[in-house]
Amino acid sequence: MVAAKKNQANMMLNLLLEMRPKQWTKNILVFASALFSGNIFLTSTFINAFLAFIAFSFISSTVYIINDIVDIEKDRQHPDKCKRPLASGALSVPAAVTSAIFLCFISLTIAFLINTEVLFIVMLYFIINLFYTLRLKHVVLIDVMIIASGFVLRAVCGAFATGGVITSWFILCILGLSLFLALGKRRHELVLFNDIPEKQRKVLQHYSVELLDQLMTVITGLLLMFFSMYAASQESGMMYTIPLAIYGVFRYYYLIHKKNGGGKPEEILLNDKHILATVIMFGLVVVLIKTQL
Repeated sequence: MVAAKKNQANMMLNLLLEMRPKQWTKNILVFASALFSGNIFLTSTFINAFLAFIAFSFISSTVYIINDIVDIEKDRQHPDKCKRPLASGALSVPAAVTSAIFLCFISLTIAFLINTEVLFIVMLYFIINLFYTLRLKHVVLIDVMIIASGFVLRAVCGAFATGGVITSWFILCILGLSLFLALGKRRHELVLFNDIPEKQRKVLQHYSVELLDQLMTVITGLLLMFFSMYAASQESGMMYTIPLAIYGVFRYYYLIHKKNGGGKPEEILLNDKHILATVIMFGLVVVLIKTQL
């Protein structure tokens, strides 16, 4: 009896690890519309945004599990991914499949309870990422565009969930930021396996560090321009957030080029005190401006 309970506890722990809860930080974007509209402290708005966060977290975990099932053999050759429960054998494939189906069902149910628009966005995210997992992650440039689309869908989902309004400049900011992060991730992977081509993603064979650096330079300029135009179109106080945005982007750029970071944006957010402090300060300033506290 004790052994059975211990095995069950271990399976639940491995399942939780396979769901990659650290990456749920990406889903905080669903709160963006409520934050920038100044309605985030309204109870109904916050609850809907939180439910959308849970729905997106569960559907993204479903995608992670499917991806790890498809790539299980490749992950066993990766210095970091080999430690994942599926790749290491700590979690069985049948258990992972069952869990993915359950998580997908819960996510779609929560999305439906919010409204049909949120359900559509969550389903669209799942379908796009399913195609990404099965084929499109091997197509140069399309791979980073799909990663970027996931961030945009998170922000749009939050707007539909809370009844917020998203401007064109705001969407462009999200797109620019997500492309910046996706390109940084690809650069990190390329540098990490530069001397071991057989362990690289297939798509990395079509990239080079020089190409990714040039693309990042372009998207960095566009991102800062997009955000500056968004800030200029809002209340005058939003202009005070521009220096924070510039510092945050430059700091991340520094970590990519000088510290070989960028592989896991969610870990940089949690582990780099400069990035974390900048994000917190940015959020506080936006709250003060939008709520006129």
